[in-house]
Amino acid sequence: MSVPDSEIDHDLLAFMRQALTGTLQPKNPQKLKTYVLESAQYIVDNGIDVALSREHIVKAAEHIYSAMQAKQYSTDTWSIHELHPKAKTRETVDFIFTMDLLNFSFWSEMDVETRFAVEYNGKRWTGYWSLVAALQRALDEGIPITCPYFWVDEQICSEELFKHIFRSATDEDIPLLPERIACLREAGQVVCERYDGTFANMIDEADFSATALVVMLADELSCFRDEHVFEGRRVNFYKRAQILVADLWACFGGESFGEFHDIDELTMFADYRVPVTLTMLHCLQFGPKLEAHIKAKKMIPSGSSWECQLRGASVWCVEMIRREILKRHPKVNINAALIDFYLYDTAKEMEALGAEGLPHHRTRSIWY
Repeated sequence: MSVPDSEIDHDLLAFMRQALTGTLQPKNPQKLKTYVLESAQYIVDNGIDVALSREHIVKAAEHIYSAMQAKQYSTDTWSIHELHPKAKTRETVDFIFTMDLLNFSFWSEMDVETRFAVEYNGKRWTGYWSLVAALQRALDEGIPITCPYFWVDEQICSEELFKHIFRSATDEDIPLLPERIACLREAGQVVCERYDGTFANMIDEADFSATALVVMLADELSCFRDEHVFEGRRVNFYKRAQILVADLWACFGGESFGEFHDIDELTMFADYRVPVTLTMLHCLQFGPKLEAHIKAKKMIPSGSSWECQLRGASVWCVEMIRREILKRHPKVNINAALIDFYLYDTAKEMEALGAEGLPHHRTRSIWY
């Protein structure tokens, strides 16, 4: 008995033909969204403790544009940093993956002489650079710290060995060491089971889409799932997932393992350093209670209303700066990731000079 044409599911038939003939195309990863920017806009629209100054954003945009042009700030700047890897190999991919799995919470209440620090190549490194120095030092010592198979072998890669790898030149230990070990163990298990032991295969599966890779990282690894609730709605920040993709893009100069066709979809990386620079530029303004709390260096819980507002406002502020620069200079090649790198470097320069204004907010978490 024949089936009336009106009852035939032609879409299903087409799908089956494609599957049988091998012409079925995978879902386009470019259509995925991180919803970080939408989350930031929602937070700014509904928050009452952090505000953006449109007047100062316009001024800051021109200042940042001029400064970046004068410094010829680009992805090349990333590799100029002394400790960042210079080779553009698969091993470098593993290094960056390891680095950004552990890239969180380096602030200290100690002064520069007594805070956690790593001795490497005759220098003492603190903050983020202490992490990079520790990884480079471990590799020099023959420890395969960037190998996922190594992380999951708890007999060889023991807690004692981790303590050795991240040993300090001072009496202060690296913050959140158990959480860092947990991040490596979890990531190692996923990468070894699903991606043949190398993060490069995950990049391939994302089809070199920055957005797809961020979403995959957040979906498959809980330590990248930087999601919270603000005013009854889930908000995403994905700081470390986004900076991982941006570091690959910068290290490889937008080519090879860093050839992400939608890199401009990334937002800034919501942390505790960039807001300091945005505050000094008067782009971010805080309510009296929040400002007093930050000045007193009191803790702000991770995922709290204040913390979500600080992070969300920073993301939206950098987006406004980016749009303002492109409005005035439409031919310039700039995105939120590059602006973030510049603002972070500026914050570190100001810190070294002792010229910071408002201190950074105190939140201890694995998210940044």
